[in-house]
Amino acid sequence: MTMEKKIADMNNRLETIYCAGGERKISKQHSSGKKTARERLNMLFDEASFQEIDAYVKHHCTNFGMNSIDIPGEGVVTGYGKIAGRGTFAYSQDFTAQGGTLGEMHAKKICKVMDMALDMKVPIVGICDSGGARIQEGVFSLSGYGQIFFRNTKASGIIPQISAIMGPCAGGAVYSPALTDFIFMTKAAYMFITGPQVIKATTGEDIDPGDLGGPATHNHTSGVAHFMSDSDEQCLEQIRQLLSYLPSNNAERPICIPCSEPSNHIDESLQNVLPSSPIKTYNMLDIIKRVVDEDSFFEVQKYYAPNIIIGYARLNGRTVGIVANQPKILAGCLDINASDKASKFIRFCDAFNIPLITFVDVPGFLPGVSQEYGGIIRHGAKMLYAYSEAVVPKITLILRKAYGGAYQAMCSRDLGADHVIAWPTAEVAVMGAEGAANIIFKELIEKADNSQEMRKKKIEEYKEKFSNPYMAAAEGFVDRVIDPKYTRIQIIQALEMCITKECRPPSRKHGIFPT
Repeated sequence: MTMEKKIADMNNRLETIYCAGGERKISKQHSSGKKTARERLNMLFDEASFQEIDAYVKHHCTNFGMNSIDIPGEGVVTGYGKIAGRGTFAYSQDFTAQGGTLGEMHAKKICKVMDMALDMKVPIVGICDSGGARIQEGVFSLSGYGQIFFRNTKASGIIPQISAIMGPCAGGAVYSPALTDFIFMTKAAYMFITGPQVIKATTGEDIDPGDLGGPATHNHTSGVAHFMSDSDEQCLEQIRQLLSYLPSNNAERPICIPCSEPSNHIDESLQNVLPSSPIKTYNMLDIIKRVVDEDSFFEVQKYYAPNIIIGYARLNGRTVGIVANQPKILAGCLDINASDKASKFIRFCDAFNIPLITFVDVPGFLPGVSQEYGGIIRHGAKMLYAYSEAVVPKITLILRKAYGGAYQAMCSRDLGADHVIAWPTAEVAVMGAEGAANIIFKELIEKADNSQEMRKKKIEEYKEKFSNPYMAAAEGFVDRVIDPKYTRIQIIQALEMCITKECRPPSRKHGIFPT
């Protein structure tokens, strides 16, 4: 056979592979609002940069008539390319080819790019759209999932791992995304361990797939997912945006980009952003967005546990991780879900050399029987552990309330904050003045001729002594008390001071994270 014929044969084979499940199935994919596996990868990567590998891989199964079934590309497209000029590996399950089901060779293709990503120390993105395990392959399918889980765990904290759920993801398949760092979901996606039919058969509960495991459920209720979007295009653009804040691996620092906004910007409006009454709420996002570089705040998991805010931003062009109480939700209290949300984010930032900026206005941990029964003690301990363990630069800004154990949990000096800044409105105390006066002066108030007047007097006395940042500053727990208008300047200067920080944790296999 001549070279010309060999090339023609190669092109014919590739054409069959690129046709995937055929025109009818591709049309069905499009009509359901979904792109094909290759279309998704081409949108994710820089133009013409994606290079597919293992396109010719075939399955070995002969059970149940599988020997007569050809699955182009083995139901998954794998390869590498550039995202904003930086190397990234990816795989994209192809629902048009045998429902994107996972068999032995499908899993091997995924494992291969995961191994390559780890060897090259670059991020990996997995796009999930699959009917699950290929039942005809039995234990080989189960083994394939196990090998993927093993690699997810092996790569954790070394390279960023991102999952995009763009269709069904059920049964054991959900655990690979759960082991990655960030989960994106489109409106066509759902994730669950057991589907509606199994649940109805075993418990009698009747629920549709969207309510059980759709993007709203996992973004608002379960906290499994971090982002949701209306379309494949929007989802893939969000992934590109997230990657722009992250380094390629744990040995690098995030890229510092040029910043047009002056680092010495004075914002007079910050002097009036807090309400006059300490019991009134406000939106912490209004402060965060004034302090960081313009339009740079990228919120993560915004719909889950909204009483705490997490996300990435830039300060004078540098990537930072933001953790902040949200006073307009539950008064900014920490609860079980907020503790879990923040602690994972803190640990990710620490693993990938991203400095942490903490905005504090916290009245305490959320009280209540359900919180205690739900294990707020062990969940709250996760935040203490995460901040204490983190060795990246840690800068804390106390705006208003910093009460009790929650003050410690929001990265106090005692948990290793490198620089603690406070506004004059800050209150660093065990609890609020009203509650403290009732306890400290209980007997005196009860014996007074006018108990109400005495109580009011003692509350004011406590406020004068503790409802300010100066006692904490006198003991060195607060480094600086500043005029709010200088907040951006002070945090940038603190960040520049801390950026060369080196701190090696003690030698050990690993700590025991609270569960």
